Amino acid sequence: MPPKKAAAAEKKILLGRPGNNLKIGIVGLPNVGKSSFFNVLSKTDLGKAANFPYATINPEEARIPVPDPRFDWLCDLYKPASKVPAFLTCIDIAGLTAGASTGAGLGNAFLSHVRAVDGIFQVVRAFDDAEVIHVEGDVDPCRDMEIISTELRLKDIEWVEKHLDSLKKTGRALGNTSLADKAKKEEIATVQKIYDVLTKENKDVRKVEWNNKEIDVVNGLQLLTAKPVTYLVNLSERDYIRKKNKWLPKIKAWIDEHNPGDPLIPFSVALEERLANMSDEERKEEEQKLGVTSALGKITQAGYASLDLIRYFTCGPDEVRAWTIRRGTKAPQAAGVIHSDFENKFVCGEIMSYEDLREFGSEAAVKAAGKLRQQGKPYEMVDGDIAYWKAGA
Repeated sequence: MPPKKAAAAEKKILLGRPGNNLKIGIVGLPNVGKSSFFNVLSKTDLGKAANFPYATINPEEARIPVPDPRFDWLCDLYKPASKVPAFLTCIDIAGLTAGASTGAGLGNAFLSHVRAVDGIFQVVRAFDDAEVIHVEGDVDPCRDMEIISTELRLKDIEWVEKHLDSLKKTGRALGNTSLADKAKKEEIATVQKIYDVLTKENKDVRKVEWNNKEIDVVNGLQLLTAKPVTYLVNLSERDYIRKKNKWLPKIKAWIDEHNPGDPLIPFSVALEERLANMSDEERKEEEQKLGVTSALGKITQAGYASLDLIRYFTCGPDEVRAWTIRRGTKAPQAAGVIHSDFENKFVCGEIMSYEDLREFGSEAAVKAAGKLRQQGKPYEMVDGDIAYWKAGA
């Protein structure tokens, strides 16, 4: 008998909402630089930057282009009439204060705004400035991070507790015979496990290994602590330039202890605001003089990656465009991002990698080298693929 084929490893479902149009929210205590950061990131003054808590009440939204040298190179090669980079949707959310989970400040509204986003940029203040009041009285970034972490977790505990109670009420009458009853019991066990992670282990939901069935339950609850976090430490311009700040080692230690593996990016809103008001030439000169560069591109890329987003390109003389998809997206769904007909009437994709095009220099040379591949419905897209879709009439 032929040897049995090894069972294919089960594909891991991603935490979070399915879909490609994901959003990241800027979260932090009042007066840490969130709205000023949002304004320089989005090149607008939508976010109300002011020296008092709750200057931002309704969330503002902006689409931030994601810097990508591959996209720039493709534009140089094709010289298209239209250029459309990938975007990250960013939302400025009101400042959170201690007690938000019980409704203090703008607590409930704030937390519903956090629930509506898919990832978090947590802005942490690590600069002293007598003119910018701190809602807690003094600057202590580790305490601020603890407050936000606690509030998000408390809200999740309250949410999960309510859900668990209602499940248990309906679960009393369950038997062991039907598949539906067994599935319901499994759901109750998973929600109980989530509750224990939050209360007994004092962990964020995203810091635990879940299997696919459990991830389905976690995703259904839309928990605040299931969202990926990128920590952005707002330094004074002086500290950012000299790459030293007394709080940075303590912040790093706090993240390593509480949420190991989360990215930490130091930046300076004051410097970014100054650079934003300069022309491209002036900015380059200033960056060379100071020996630092703007951190906005790095921050945007980190936010995009934290949401498990990748991009593929469509190229031609009319347009070079980057299309955002979730990691693990199959070819028909990737084509559907352009138009639903491409997904519904999908035939195949002609796909080459960016690296091959870069190496061979032209589409014709890639084709001649046998590197242009026809891919069908099972093909899983790779970051940097260049695709031409064929769909039925």
